[in-house]
Amino acid sequence: MKIVITGGCGFIGSNFIRYILEKYPSYKILNIDKLTYAGNLENLKDIEKNPNYKFLKKDICEKDLEEFIDDYDVIVNFAAESHVDRSIYQPEIFLKTDILGTFNLLEICKKKNIRFIQISTDEVYGSIEKGSFEENSNLNPSNPYSASKASADLLTLSFFKTYKVGVNIIRSCNNYGPYQYPEKFIPLMITNAIENKKLPIYGDGLYIREWIFVLDNCKAIDIILHKGKEGEIYNVSSEFSIPNIEIAKKILEYLGKSEDLIEFVKDRPGHDRRYSIKCEKIKKLGWSAETDFEKGLAFTIEWYIKNKNWWRKIKYSKSFISHLEKTYK
Repeated sequence: MKIVITGGCGFIGSNFIRYILEKYPSYKILNIDKLTYAGNLENLKDIEKNPNYKFLKKDICEKDLEEFIDDYDVIVNFAAESHVDRSIYQPEIFLKTDILGTFNLLEICKKKNIRFIQISTDEVYGSIEKGSFEENSNLNPSNPYSASKASADLLTLSFFKTYKVGVNIIRSCNNYGPYQYPEKFIPLMITNAIENKKLPIYGDGLYIREWIFVLDNCKAIDIILHKGKEGEIYNVSSEFSIPNIEIAKKILEYLGKSEDLIEFVKDRPGHDRRYSIKCEKIKKLGWSAETDFEKGLAFTIEWYIKNKNWWRKIKYSKSFISHLEKTYK
């Protein structure tokens, strides 16, 4: 199989590329990434010389992109602006990449008869007080990020219905694990705790999310890639949920640090209280999450302890410091 992976230098994308090349040594991968602030070539340094791997620095919005995509079976679209906090003060780039970029890729798939897999998020459903959303639940996004992803999902379905492009949409819960950019909640809590810095927690800290270890999500995408039914949406979740404040406490406990490092900060606008999704559909394909949260979190903490050089270069950059100042003011 020949696969185009967009956004493959980001967190989930880089983990997926490594997973696929290890599991399917004969598969060929073209990784297309613009290398924005969250794209990092170091994430794939261990496989960059693999003869079945190619990298192309390119923006998915560029119209000449189709010239580089010939004789491929599928595009898996990880490319996206994905941080809710940034979407609040910089929404325009989310609309461009997440909507217009997805549209450009769909046009290429239509023209060249290529299958398309859209990597989406559970955030498109919005908040739910009780129970869990299913794949056919209404979309109710609360911020520019989730609105842009919901728009991309609808575009993707429209290309299936109108042009018969073979598509799938994968909506996963929050991922965590190695190589996650340290603006995201779990790596920010871990790296701040390692350096004895304050752990900023929005509002009362009782916002609830479901969490899945990134390799479990990679396995889910793999199964949908090989067994997914065209035109279908698949929720992906560990179905384990926990309030943000409890994660912060678990990290501090593991590192032997005081809970005095927790600092409650002003809540962000439009903050969804609780996410929860059912994933019975993908379970019927033979998938289920394997990684216990406690073990996955411990593995992730140890990875950040062992890879300080990787994240410190990011966290001490002027752009990252500026972002934190805007976000947790």
